[in-house]
Amino acid sequence: MSEVVIQTESLRLILQSTEEILTYIESLSPADRAEVSPDWLARVRASTAADPWTHGFSMVEHTSGAVIGTCAYKGPPDQGGVVEIAYGVDPEYQGRGYATEAARALVNFAFRSGQVRLVRAHTRAENNASMRVLAKCGFERIGEVVDPEDGLVCRWELQPGAA
Repeated sequence: MSEVVIQTESLRLILQSTEEILTYIESLSPADRAEVSPDWLARVRASTAADPWTHGFSMVEHTSGAVIGTCAYKGPPDQGGVVEIAYGVDPEYQGRGYATEAARALVNFAFRSGQVRLVRAHTRAENNASMRVLAKCGFERIGEVVDPEDGLVCRWELQPGAA
C-alpha cells in the first residue's frame, strides 16, 4: 500500500509502519504496555504491510512538525460495516481541538472507503474530554456496554450524514 497521509487543517495523519508501532510499544512503561490490546498487537505483528485499519496514524502538527499523538481504527470494518475509532493527544497538546480534528478525519476516511456504514467509539463512563470530542463530531451516545478489554464504557455511534 502506498503511503497514506490524511491532511486536516492543523494536522497530518501519517500511517504508521509495523516497525514504528513496535518501537513505540517497547518505549512504554510496563504499566502502559499492559494497556495495549493483545489482539491488536498480534494483528500488527502478523501484518505484511501498513494498513490504515490496523496500524493507525501519527498525528503531526503542521506548524511545528511535532508528533502530538496517535489515532486509529481498532480493527478493520466488521461484516456489518462497523468500525471503531480511538485517539489520544499528548498532554501538552490537549485542549487545542486536535482530538476533534483527528476523529473527524478518521470518520471521513472510513465513510469514503465504501466499507463502513457505522463508526463507533467508546469512552470511559465518567464525563470527560473524549465525550465532548465525540459530541462535537456528531456521535450519539447509545448507552453503556462492557468491552472485553476496557470494561464498562459508554458506546457512541455515527452514521453517514448524521454529523
